[in-house]
Amino acid sequence: MFDLVWLIPTLPALGVLLNGLLGRKIEAANKSLVHWIACSAVGLSFFLTCLTFLELLQLPAELRLVEFTWFNWISAGEFQSYWAYQIDPLSMVMCLFVTGVGFLIHIYSIGYMGHAEGRYYRYFTYLNLFMFSMINLVLANNFLLMFLGWEGVGFCSYLLIGFWFGNIDNARAGKKAFITNRIGDFAFLVGLFLLITHLGKHGVWSVNFTEVFSHASALPPGIVTAVCLLFFIGCTAKSAQIPLYIWLPDAMAGPTPVSALIHAATMVTSGIYFVTRSNILYQMSPLALQVIAVVGALTALLAASIALTQNDIKRVLAYSTVSQLGYMFLGLGVGAFSAGIFHVVTHSFFKALLFLCAGSVMHGLANEQDMRFMGGMRKKMPVTYLTMLIGTLAIVGFPGLAGFFSKDEILWKTFASGHVLLWMIGVFTAGLTAFYMFRLIFMTFFNECRASREVQAKIHESPRTMTVPLIVLAALSAIGGYIGVPHALGGSNRIEHFLEPVMGTGPGKLIAGGEHLAQEAAHGAYHPSLAVEYLLMLLSVAIVLIGIGLAYTLYVKERERPVQLAERFSGLYRLMFNKWYVDELYGLIAVRPLHRASLFLWKGIDVLIIDGVVNGLARIFGWSGTWLRTVQTGYVQAYAVSLLLGVAGLMLYTLFVLVP
Repeated sequence: MFDLVWLIPTLPALGVLLNGLLGRKIEAANKSLVHWIACSAVGLSFFLTCLTFLELLQLPAELRLVEFTWFNWISAGEFQSYWAYQIDPLSMVMCLFVTGVGFLIHIYSIGYMGHAEGRYYRYFTYLNLFMFSMINLVLANNFLLMFLGWEGVGFCSYLLIGFWFGNIDNARAGKKAFITNRIGDFAFLVGLFLLITHLGKHGVWSVNFTEVFSHASALPPGIVTAVCLLFFIGCTAKSAQIPLYIWLPDAMAGPTPVSALIHAATMVTSGIYFVTRSNILYQMSPLALQVIAVVGALTALLAASIALTQNDIKRVLAYSTVSQLGYMFLGLGVGAFSAGIFHVVTHSFFKALLFLCAGSVMHGLANEQDMRFMGGMRKKMPVTYLTMLIGTLAIVGFPGLAGFFSKDEILWKTFASGHVLLWMIGVFTAGLTAFYMFRLIFMTFFNECRASREVQAKIHESPRTMTVPLIVLAALSAIGGYIGVPHALGGSNRIEHFLEPVMGTGPGKLIAGGEHLAQEAAHGAYHPSLAVEYLLMLLSVAIVLIGIGLAYTLYVKERERPVQLAERFSGLYRLMFNKWYVDELYGLIAVRPLHRASLFLWKGIDVLIIDGVVNGLARIFGWSGTWLRTVQTGYVQAYAVSLLLGVAGLMLYTLFVLVP
């Protein structure tokens, strides 16, 4: 199966070609054929990924690295780059949930986008292109091919977020995502050029991951730190961290399945994947890891505080994604790379589920997104309610569900590494998560329905094409965490052991580079007892239960209290409701000055000076031509008169000037 790995990204590419080039005709002839092409392409990719994963499992742990070279892509002097794929535990874990969750989202889209006449083929073309880009990103064996996928998912996010571009706000949201990611990508490219240049000084003209990481020890520490921080700036854009997180909450402007795809299985996971893939570089720079941990913790807290006051159901979920991504980076920053990937996997299950449930609610409520006009949906949409409840319990870390194992592992690793303050931020954020997520549940499904009578009369459960993916994702959200049950609970943390060969260090030894890395700084210098781990686990669960209980009190028992609290703490409420005015701050210090500078360059430099000079010269030559063409009129009489006048002029000049 390793020789067929090229088919995994190629199948979605074929879907892009078929629906992209012939989709209009296919949709006109047989609309269902459009989604059959798109869904089959991704479904077959998932099937091939499963077969490849099973074949990888047959190899001994130390041999689980297979490279498949398709063709020579770039050749320039000593520099060579190949279109090649890397099959190892990390790429397979990522590819499994990317293709698996992506396939479920494609199926769900059939029911959700059934009304999109004229754009149906375009929507599925974009989805397939998104999958092609993300699969290349996670399977690439070198930085350049990975960057091609990196840019591809950014481009596809622009297309899909602004899919309903007839609404100017949707178009602006797509543009915001595109521009924000270009800022991060610029820093990423600078870091990549810096890495290639300094490796070239040591005779290494390659962007292959294995080559780069095996020679990483030759790089000066300062260069490693600079490269890691520049790479991380790119990751803050792709994976929505401070300061470049602002695009992701607006990504909900696209169709809801797109939100699920972006937030759960594709674009936002690429930053976590890249840092994990480059863990050898990051372990050489304790400063870079410290920055990642602090940014992750602060992002988790900031996003959770904003989610407390939002009323748009998709916006609440969007900020929860930003917060959960912060947890993942917190895990990476303390050296718990496997724990970060573990949370990526479980998060893909319950976040895709939550967004698709939100889409199901909107489908039954005539596209209503404001939770203040929902309520009482439990009996009218029972499948949506039960699956969304499971997803909510999973994301808050309720014991036994997927999020409990992965998030608790991150918190435990943070505490064990000596970052007690960051651990406190993480635990407090877990309580906020429980509160705002159950606030969403209670406002949406409990109490009386607050929608209009016309909408209430039409509320219905979603079709099977939408509910079956919900049920599958709910099951994964319930049991997905058991691939990483910690030793403290009688498990063996199988995902950590599976990913261990990919990490730069095994238990106490270095696999690449020939020198010891800053392992103590990354993983901590002491190991708390098992009793401490149990105590911290119980404390985390208690805080989650307090958050759930508080949400129940305020939004079921005493529903007038939230309004009273908002009035009592109006200043704080306005700050959180208006997202801490971060967008306004960016508008003040960056967007408006750049806009004014652009207008000056346009009207002052381009139009006035550049166009003015060019147009002025054109007018001069035009005037000169108009005057000179009177000399060549084509009339013999005019030439005769000109000749006589010339002769007369010469005679006068001779008589009065030349003759003394």
